[in-house]
Amino acid sequence: MNSGGEVGVQIQQGRGLPDFLQSVNLKYVKLGYHYLITHLLTLCLIPLMALIIVEASQKNPDDIHQLWLHLQYNLVSIIICSAFLVFGSTVYIMTRPRSIYLVDYACYRPPSHLQVRYHQFMEHSRLTGDFDESALEFQRKILERSGLGEETYVPEAMHYIPPQPSMAAAREEAEQVMFGSLDKLFANTNVKPKDIGILVVNCSLFNPTPSLSAMIVNKYKLRGNIRSFNLGGMGCSAGVIAVDLAKDMLQVHRNTYAVVVSTENITQNWYFGNKKSMLIPNCLFRVGGAAVLLSNKSGDRRRAKYKLVHLVRTHRGADDKAFRCVYQEQDDAGKTGVSLSKDLMAIAGGALKTNITTLGPLVLPISEQLLFFATLVAKKLFNAKVKPYIPDFKLAFEHFCIHAGGRAVIDELEKNLQLLPSHVEASRMTLHRFGNTSSSSIWYELSYIEAKGRMRKGNRVWQIAFGSGFKCNSAVWQALRNVNPSPNGPWEDCIDKYPVEGVPVPSLSMKVADLGVDALHMSFVTEETANLNLTNGSKWPCISCSYTCFSLAIPVFFYTAVSYDIIKTLRRDRNTPDISQLRIVLNQSTQTLEPKHEACLSISCAVPFLSHLGCLKGADLSHLLHVRTHLLILEDSS
Repeated sequence: MNSGGEVGVQIQQGRGLPDFLQSVNLKYVKLGYHYLITHLLTLCLIPLMALIIVEASQKNPDDIHQLWLHLQYNLVSIIICSAFLVFGSTVYIMTRPRSIYLVDYACYRPPSHLQVRYHQFMEHSRLTGDFDESALEFQRKILERSGLGEETYVPEAMHYIPPQPSMAAAREEAEQVMFGSLDKLFANTNVKPKDIGILVVNCSLFNPTPSLSAMIVNKYKLRGNIRSFNLGGMGCSAGVIAVDLAKDMLQVHRNTYAVVVSTENITQNWYFGNKKSMLIPNCLFRVGGAAVLLSNKSGDRRRAKYKLVHLVRTHRGADDKAFRCVYQEQDDAGKTGVSLSKDLMAIAGGALKTNITTLGPLVLPISEQLLFFATLVAKKLFNAKVKPYIPDFKLAFEHFCIHAGGRAVIDELEKNLQLLPSHVEASRMTLHRFGNTSSSSIWYELSYIEAKGRMRKGNRVWQIAFGSGFKCNSAVWQALRNVNPSPNGPWEDCIDKYPVEGVPVPSLSMKVADLGVDALHMSFVTEETANLNLTNGSKWPCISCSYTCFSLAIPVFFYTAVSYDIIKTLRRDRNTPDISQLRIVLNQSTQTLEPKHEACLSISCAVPFLSHLGCLKGADLSHLLHVRTHLLILEDSS
């Protein structure tokens, strides 16, 4: 459109040559180059073998007889060569690394009553009274960006008000997770606990005495000469480290089984302060664990799922920033938590770069290595302005299990490794369904791939894990058969719901009908109801309102005044609150607002009231139940 408002038509002159990018898909050209270079040795041997066959066909019987006579008169040479051949073969067979097979694994799925939804998480955080408004708002924002869904699990101790993070509760959480996954593993494999020769347990933040490994030995009455190990403080990458330790032990001890148990304990490691860098783990970490059965028995190859191909570990602990980027410490108020540095993603990127530099030559096809080398030479020797070539790891692996540490971690790896959305689907869906389960998350992801029926014989899987220290560890597995999911898997009754298209940004809106209270555990019970979708027409437009929008819409002084009126009215009689008085107070306090916000106001005003009660015990507990019940009555009547 020109200055006069007239619309002009622009005609482009056609090019003389066809658009090569449109006529030929470059990915197929690259794929052909990959196959050519990969099978270059075979292609070179074919002419050599043809030449040998042609020469042999030209030999007559006299030539063969002369060759036999020559060998007869050099019997000593034949014996010496044969002896060296037998000796060399024996040494090779005796010293070669034993194959490590993954017979099966089991992931723990907590009971449904431990699930926590967004509004439950936020209301619980508010009711504890430990967090100020800034910390609550920060946690709300983290939840919205986390990629977690509405069905993740927190320990039972966190469902109480106030929370009860005792040593006994932490032990109970550890037992439920470890024993739950081990029971399924032994049932699926028909392996007796007495047959286990090596046990490796990793849990970063909970290390009681006796150890977690001793708890397993005691529970299953494992044999007295078992080699048991308990790894602590090694973060979310400790699962791969535990597999590496078990692999080394299996190289030494013949014909035995090794069990690796990976978990994390949340009960005693929930942060109740207001330092924002230490609040992030509260929003991301959830209950989970996995048990893995490894074997070095050649007879287990037929029933094993995978074979361990490579394992590469990278440790950046010598760098001070890397060492402190995930750091357990006390805040200014003396409350203990794990602090995450703002440099975490950059440090993780550096660790990943070091790790794949070592892993690349082991797994990448020769075609990718030559391209990388050629680009490096052009950049260094000829000072050419070329971008560094990023190897295409999609040519080396069919499946990727990226540690579900958070949406940002998965996004960055998808971008930097040039992966497709399908390659990170398992990681995103695991984060959405189970949250960050620490070192066990890579096993939930592998289980997702199996549940989808995508694992075929010969497929390679790359497990990538990051952890404090700072560490980046990789494990490469190869499928020995078309792998089907094991019974009682974590995705067994929900796999058809996934993938969740678009993984929507969570809303902290709530329905009053969803708010109930369990008198025994004080846990928020959410019943199955219709999903809210305000953009497509909500079924509950009048009673869905987020805490944040409400707090922005109502001045603080008005909010406090209404709460005070309700407190006075309800505390006149703890046993039989007067509903009519409640209605009068609400009507008088909300006459300046639209009627549709009255229900939201009644709930929101109850929040500071509950905080005002402090420790919810005895009469306060009974009173709380009355408050909740009558708020629901008020909402239904409105």
